[in-house]
Amino acid sequence: MVYKELGKTGKMIPAIGLGTWGIGGFETPDYSRDDEYVELLKKAIEMGYTHIDTAEYYGAGHTEELVGRAIKFFRREDLFIVSKVWPNHLRRDDLLRSLEATLRRLDTDYVDLYLIHWPNPEVPLEETLDAMAEGVRMGLIKHVGVSNFDRDLLEEAVHKSREPIVCDQVLYNIEDRGPERTGLLQYCQENGITLVAYSPLKRTKLSEEARKVLERVASKHGATIYQVMLAWLISKPAVVAIPKAGSLEHLRENLEALNLKLTEEELAELDELGKLS
Repeated sequence: MVYKELGKTGKMIPAIGLGTWGIGGFETPDYSRDDEYVELLKKAIEMGYTHIDTAEYYGAGHTEELVGRAIKFFRREDLFIVSKVWPNHLRRDDLLRSLEATLRRLDTDYVDLYLIHWPNPEVPLEETLDAMAEGVRMGLIKHVGVSNFDRDLLEEAVHKSREPIVCDQVLYNIEDRGPERTGLLQYCQENGITLVAYSPLKRTKLSEEARKVLERVASKHGATIYQVMLAWLISKPAVVAIPKAGSLEHLRENLEALNLKLTEEELAELDELGKLS
């Protein structure tokens, strides 16, 4: 496994984590494959996926329950568990209730990283950040961060938070280059904030031009285009990725991207794709 520092904390986390959106349901719970998903999560952890990302919104909390069932088979201190609070729970009391419910579902005493899932302009950001800092003081949260914050809002959060903002989790992949165009990526890199890329793989929506370039690079390395996408992302300073994988095959494929060493020329060619998107 390749590790990167989380913000400026000194804590090293896996550069490739595991996203869990859809495991146990999407907006509503799906109990039909619970045992299968728990086994998949256990296998993933055994492979090295010790960085697991979830949220109270996923499966209306059921995803957290499945993660909780899986992690009981491992030493808690060996895992890095991330969860997120939904934007309608950003008032102080609501957030603390959400946090306690998340911990109950995960069946753990703390989360390693707790994120504001989406901003809510109707709730003062300072109130939310103060509540998260309270969670840290209570020992329920190790680190705090945000998700889906643009550069301006991230800067505001950094200035208002009593705890260091260690990450911003955003949409970022070979064709969705918003963090580059808006200066968010540069801000994170210059200020010691980890950018966590969600949806790092576009398995069905790639443009023809991007696919051609990816296939050409992949063929040189005996790799898949998805491994190239991940290798390109994690080659960037302060960037980690959390792809979802619904099968053992995809779990292995994603992890093998860590062994792929792209040349400077290949990285530059992949960077150029951002000008087309």
